[in-house]
Amino acid sequence: MAEENQRQADARRRHELARAAAEAEARAAQEQLDAFVARLQAAGAAPEALHATLLNGSRVKTGLVGWYLNRARTLAVAPDGRYYQLVTAGSALARFTGVTPQPSPPTLVIGRGGRDGETGDLADFLARALEDYTS
Repeated sequence: MAEENQRQADARRRHELARAAAEAEARAAQEQLDAFVARLQAAGAAPEALHATLLNGSRVKTGLVGWYLNRARTLAVAPDGRYYQLVTAGSALARFTGVTPQPSPPTLVIGRGGRDGETGDLADFLARALEDYTS
């Protein structure tokens, strides 16, 4: 097998650095989410049933409970701290059967690189949601 050339080695190293940075960011964001959940639970804020938005705009049940993090209700955190992006594809039957979103690694900046929707620091989203659920 041929040895890795310099260009391939540089590309592999950039990929490793990007992955390490994303993992570090996810750990830092998870700490914020865990603190948010603890504050909500200490305040007695009960989690609510979470719904997802299908790509066609329909809202469907998920079987999950938690707290929404944004006004569009497309981001949420479960009582165990798992982070969910609640925009998903779904079949026509999803209106009746619901969907099962998978948790995502959290980020410190919501909507990074997006041109539409809400964007900003995770801490700002958590502060707004905390106020909404505890006032």
